[in-house]
Amino acid sequence: RKSKFMLYNTKMKGVELKFDATRNGASVILEINLSNPVQRIEKFEQFVLHKSTMEKQFPEGLLWNPSYIRECGTEVSRIYTEKTGIDLHRRIQWLEFYTFMTEEMIKLERAFKLVKETME
Repeated sequence: RKSKFMLYNTKMKGVELKFDATRNGASVILEINLSNPVQRIEKFEQFVLHKSTMEKQFPEGLLWNPSYIRECGTEVSRIYTEKTGIDLHRRIQWLEFYTFMTEEMIKLERAFKLVKETME
């Protein structure tokens, strides 16, 4: 069955769910990209208050970065999980990429929905 992920349709301003895949690994990301740095950090801190709820879905924990610099130079806040040591350009690892990204995005969406209800 095909899954349709929430991604940019979070209905929360400045908050998006994203995938990232490179030659070094894969990431599933909740990104806060409000242009106002004060508002961005405030939103990030709201998520930090719900850290235990979000991490229940992730036994190995999540990575929390309040000031991540994208390749284009933009500063954002990120909450994410990653798997290193797999290469997007190696066809033999595509199943591993797909499995990781699908399973982790389902968990991240579930955690986001739980937290979003309490933040509204």
